[in-house]
Amino acid sequence: MTETRDREESAPEIKEAVSSEEAAVSAKRRGWRIFSRNRAALIGLIVLGVIVIATLIGPILSPYDPLAQDVPNRFQPPSLAHPMGTDELGRDSLTRVLIGGRQSLAVAGFATVVALVLGLVVGATAGFYGRWVDNVLMRFVDLALSLPDLFLLILASALLGPSFWTIVIIIGFVRWMNPARLVRGSFLSLREQEFVEAARAVGAGPFRIMTRHLLVNSLSPVIVAGTLLIASAIIAESTLSFLGLGLQPPASSWGSMLRNTQSQMFTAPWAAVFPGMMIFLTVIAINFVGDGLRDVFDPEGATRIQPGFKGRVRKLMTPRPKQA
Repeated sequence: MTETRDREESAPEIKEAVSSEEAAVSAKRRGWRIFSRNRAALIGLIVLGVIVIATLIGPILSPYDPLAQDVPNRFQPPSLAHPMGTDELGRDSLTRVLIGGRQSLAVAGFATVVALVLGLVVGATAGFYGRWVDNVLMRFVDLALSLPDLFLLILASALLGPSFWTIVIIIGFVRWMNPARLVRGSFLSLREQEFVEAARAVGAGPFRIMTRHLLVNSLSPVIVAGTLLIASAIIAESTLSFLGLGLQPPASSWGSMLRNTQSQMFTAPWAAVFPGMMIFLTVIAINFVGDGLRDVFDPEGATRIQPGFKGRVRKLMTPRPKQA
């Protein structure tokens, strides 16, 4: 009798857990369906995945030593032995592109984490406490946004010296303002909701409300912004490296490879085409993925599937009924 009663009491909890799990699975399927309908986002995800995997397994794809010099074979055109040719010191360009991509993506990833952490802290504090705290922090954000990004990047890199972590911190400190404004706006719209009042009623402190209730419901725009920040960080790192203020030899990145080949643009264009092409493909793929994630996290877009290209063309070509 006792076991039967325990089973009957635990049955509603089991049903609730199963229903919540099924709802989470259906939400994931619906999100993937919306994302996959965006052809550009799907292609961007595939391209980005191929690039990331290729940079991670670079030594397997190209067994050449990235530092081994072969000066007599400098600036060799693409061939079977060297699919992307050789650089100014006879090094295999494919190997250098893969190793440089690893450095560029690592800098962009860590810089994005720094920017998001700073943005979350400042935006959450301003949005939760409001009043004079919000005014002071937002005026500081406006001041930071008014300063030219490229000037700050060049100045900070010249003063602190170029190194991996220095560049990560510099880019992160220049790109944190937009995530802060997004989080602040989400907190302002959510802090007066009923679930926040209920959390206060049961004795939850400010830190618990910010982290367990408000921040969780504000992550959707932050994820999209973080995706786009990675593309912005790649361009920033490539700019610094191209100006000679980024990663220094023997370390290489896509930007430093472009800098080393700018004097041979007409004699050996392939030495600059492939690093530039990798920057272009990576940035545009990330932007497409961010656009797809925006469709998924959009509350209105989550309940509708956008028509494909043919459907939009058919809708435009369909004549409208004449009004009486």
